[in-house]
Amino acid sequence: MSEDMKQAALDYHANPKAGKLSVEISKPTKTSRDLSLAYSPGVAEPVREIAKDPENAYKYTAKGNLVAVISDGSAILGLGNLGPLASKPVMEGKGVLFKRFAGIDVFDIEVNSESPQAFIDTVRRIADTFGGINLEDIKAPECFEIERILIEQCDIPVFHDDQHGTAIVTAAGMLNALELQGKKIEEAKIVCLGAGAAAVACMKLLISCGAASENIYMLDRKGVIHSGRDDLNQYKAMFANDTDKRTLADACDGADVFVGLSGPNLLPAEVLKTMAPNPVVFACSNPDPEINVETALATRDDLIMATGRSDYPNQVNNVLGFPFIFRGALDVRAKVINEEMKVAAVHAIRELAKEPVPQEVIDAYGGEALEYGKDNIIPKPLDTRLLTVVSAAVAKAAVDSGVANAPYPAHYPLNSVDDII
Repeated sequence: MSEDMKQAALDYHANPKAGKLSVEISKPTKTSRDLSLAYSPGVAEPVREIAKDPENAYKYTAKGNLVAVISDGSAILGLGNLGPLASKPVMEGKGVLFKRFAGIDVFDIEVNSESPQAFIDTVRRIADTFGGINLEDIKAPECFEIERILIEQCDIPVFHDDQHGTAIVTAAGMLNALELQGKKIEEAKIVCLGAGAAAVACMKLLISCGAASENIYMLDRKGVIHSGRDDLNQYKAMFANDTDKRTLADACDGADVFVGLSGPNLLPAEVLKTMAPNPVVFACSNPDPEINVETALATRDDLIMATGRSDYPNQVNNVLGFPFIFRGALDVRAKVINEEMKVAAVHAIRELAKEPVPQEVIDAYGGEALEYGKDNIIPKPLDTRLLTVVSAAVAKAAVDSGVANAPYPAHYPLNSVDDII
């Protein structure tokens, strides 16, 4: 990032007042009667109703449209463990995206916890405040256990976006890329460089979408994860194949897909050359991908490539998923965000990419042609139709799979955040 851009980012966060979020009042407060209804004595009435039936909290408070974005700051973006307070700009930013794209209110919460159990206890004790919990920037492998326990202990959706948001958008783009390359996910040989939270979630969801586990070769810092290793935690062990492949070069030889969720410049051009015809490369290390885009395209003119960057085609961006996934989950009061809801989101995003792009979206991206193809395998983040199709698909999947506490909303489909009630 240039010095000008760095200063612009600091100025953006500091001025005209510090931070990116504020709290607004949603009811009239102009008269003494208004204040009597908002607080004492009028507030006693909804208190009594909620005490009679906790479900009334959704009727009389903001709980049903309120998400907690919570972090311990142990894995902030690509910056590492910088602590909870340093994560606050990111958590505020997540709140901006929730509100901007799906009309969801957010409290960002940064937890200074001495252990994963302390973090779990803190979140569990405050969970009743919210309609859903978005976990963010928590390092692996602790994040897996934290999410699992909180899902068990809370009766609202708990969703670690670094895992599942990345996985959902990756899977949507991957299915389209493979289709365009004339390949079937059931037969594709997939190499995953990285074995952290996002990598594990991506591979698990690809399996839910049809990939064969025996065709997936996952690599960590020590090389291919294989059945002969005795140093694997339970999450890596799920992907231990009985294979003689040991290096990235071994794994990529003849592979159809490369998914990078690791670090910059780790896929050499010489290795890319050995992949199968018409390969798919998702180099998602950000801001510097596992292989430079120009290098990759110069090496293979038959590939489809995606990155995490906005200045190249096919950006794998979580904002395509999490605001709309939570919107659908909140609107049917889902108890969890389950596999059926995730897969529904995958297919909604995937199919939207194939639809003609509205002119306002084209205009928002400089007037360039945006037609489904090798450079447009997933929708753009500013495509307002995501709210319509993804929220509806997730809500329906929640109802159909039996995890919803409310029926499919009568006011669906949503066409804009103005439709949210």
